[in-house]
Amino acid sequence: MLKPQRSYALSDLPWTDVALHLRRDRRLIIPVGACDQSGPHLPVGAGTCVAEALARDLSQEFGVLRAPAFPYGVNLPGEATYAGTAALHPKTLHRAFMELLASWALQGFDEFIAITANVHAPHAEAIATIRAAGARVRVVEALSVDLRELLDAGGEPEHAGEVLTSLLLHLRPDAVRMYAARDYRMDPEKARKFVGGRLKRIPSKCEGAVGRPTLGTAEKGARIYEHILQKIRLKVFIAPPADEPEL
Repeated sequence: MLKPQRSYALSDLPWTDVALHLRRDRRLIIPVGACDQSGPHLPVGAGTCVAEALARDLSQEFGVLRAPAFPYGVNLPGEATYAGTAALHPKTLHRAFMELLASWALQGFDEFIAITANVHAPHAEAIATIRAAGARVRVVEALSVDLRELLDAGGEPEHAGEVLTSLLLHLRPDAVRMYAARDYRMDPEKARKFVGGRLKRIPSKCEGAVGRPTLGTAEKGARIYEHILQKIRLKVFIAPPADEPEL
């Protein structure tokens, strides 16, 4: 019988084990998600699934504690009309994290690694500006990694398109409905404004996904996931330069 793999998740450990671990490693990985729509073919909050998977795998590989996923973030304008979505104001997200990190810093954690898979600019900025007294805060925007060489669409701006669809087909194939995937291509400049949150509303003909989700495959998702994982390994865990910007 295989020996069960040790868990580094705070939700699986008593406080005494956490305190013992802090004697040798004071880092904490925090997956940050969002309760946002991802088209008619992916589950609400698909990005949370990606952030959780990355946090879990890195936690196990490097023996670093990880916090429960924070499943709410700042959504794209207009997503409030999509059933099931829920968003926080950027200042609310920022304050919530400041309070959480302050609690953990008092207990001895001195480095926080926040991993998110939401490139929406206000969401990313709310996390990137978080500070904790006496601790280092590092933010990894997983989907900001250059993936153009792995994509058929060439890395055009997207939301729930080829990248996220492929990742979910790899990580949670049971949750993907490819029969419902619909491509919706925008002018590149307009698409960048959409993904960045500078458009006031989602176009009426769009069902939520922007880009070409029909190009997504599980095999492509595996390659994308490993590429992102390797980037984070090298930048954050193996040889993180003190003055190099985060991903």
